[in-house]
Amino acid sequence: MNLITEKYDYQAIKKEQVDGKRLYACPDGNSVASVTTILDATKDKTHLIAWRKRVGAEKAQQITTEAASVGTRMHKFLEDYVETGEWPKAGSNPYSQQANSMATVIKDNALANINEIWGSEVSLYHPKIYAGTTDLVGVFNGVESIMDFKQTNKPKKEEWVEDYKLQLTAYALAHNEIYGTNIQEGHVFMCSRNNEYQQFDIFPDEFKSWESKWWDRVYLYYDQFA
Repeated sequence: MNLITEKYDYQAIKKEQVDGKRLYACPDGNSVASVTTILDATKDKTHLIAWRKRVGAEKAQQITTEAASVGTRMHKFLEDYVETGEWPKAGSNPYSQQANSMATVIKDNALANINEIWGSEVSLYHPKIYAGTTDLVGVFNGVESIMDFKQTNKPKKEEWVEDYKLQLTAYALAHNEIYGTNIQEGHVFMCSRNNEYQQFDIFPDEFKSWESKWWDRVYLYYDQFA
């Protein structure tokens, strides 16, 4: 039995790659940039470049690949749980075992506080501007919210997760535009490789500020990179 309460008729949106950019072919007939494409193109990469130089290109690629492997598996465990109501088994792969353990941390710390799940892996779009996929839409601690799962190699400081909060903001704005909601709250549920749980939140009293920052990045993207 799945854990989803189908409040809205969420439709899948086809993804496509054009000139190395991830685009979404939206129901309105327009192909638009993804939220992550916009954020990646417009972010300050100074620290990332310095890190790659410090550890070396080969080591950096290894770390990035391992993190992606664990993160993908962690997301899949949580997605399967939401859609079936049963906790999935890890199997023998060490990455899967670690991912399952990390997913369990998020389940115990975050999912226990979710009152309703309206959709999992929900595709959202803001007409003619952008689109993306959020992990969960629903009600968290009594408030309508956008929710995302994240893995990290090491625990993060608040100032390091600005783009994650901008993702939440973008998805909330798209949901509000298409479904007539007024979602102004979002939550990032994060677990590190050593099973430390962190949560980063956007609350209504700061939503307008994040909205302004998001539109600044969108304008920059279409002005300089699109």
